[in-house]
Amino acid sequence: MQLLLIRHGQTPSNVIGSLDAAAPGPALTALGQEQAEAVPSALRGEAIDGVYASVLTRTRLTSMPLTRALGMPPATVLPGIHEIEAGDLEQRTDRESVKRYMETVWAWGLGDLAPRMPGAGDGNAFFARFDESIGAIASAHRGGTAVAFSHGAAIRVWCAARAQNLPPEYAAFTPLDNTAAVVLEGDPDGGWNVQTWAGEPVGGLELQDLRADDVTGESLEQLE
Repeated sequence: MQLLLIRHGQTPSNVIGSLDAAAPGPALTALGQEQAEAVPSALRGEAIDGVYASVLTRTRLTSMPLTRALGMPPATVLPGIHEIEAGDLEQRTDRESVKRYMETVWAWGLGDLAPRMPGAGDGNAFFARFDESIGAIASAHRGGTAVAFSHGAAIRVWCAARAQNLPPEYAAFTPLDNTAAVVLEGDPDGGWNVQTWAGEPVGGLELQDLRADDVTGESLEQLE
């Protein structure tokens, strides 16, 4: 199958650099809504037969223009593709907290699942729930194309560990802006290969906010 993992549109937390992973989470900024509205046109060449979103408000809002354009029901909400929990670091904006969050999740992406997020889970818990939801998508769309709206750290860390044709470091050092997309081919049994990694918004560079302190979408180099 073909799987498009698309990050949600911009939120106020993405602008100020806040670690905001708890449910239900914020809505979209005005720019975030513009980014969402640009998704259907950007994907008009895809034969999409399923649209999914996480339990967080921002992914469901981002999915709405696409499902409307396709004449589909609202996106199916999956329990496992939400953002990596920040635990005790939730809503923090200081660089020490942000660095600790990102270093923890990238330890998982690079193969060390033992580190635990302060006040939350470890890498085993993250991959178990994300893999389960991706498995449900793959079972429903064998040979088809599905779109899943998820989150910056979650998409990048999962791809670092599961993409067979890219080194894990690629995901760590490649940004993923709001409404950027990673397109994969494969399935849980045979594995996944990244076909394209578009780090900018699918609607184009004019929808990119270079002033935002977007901590979960940035390269690790930008946290130094």
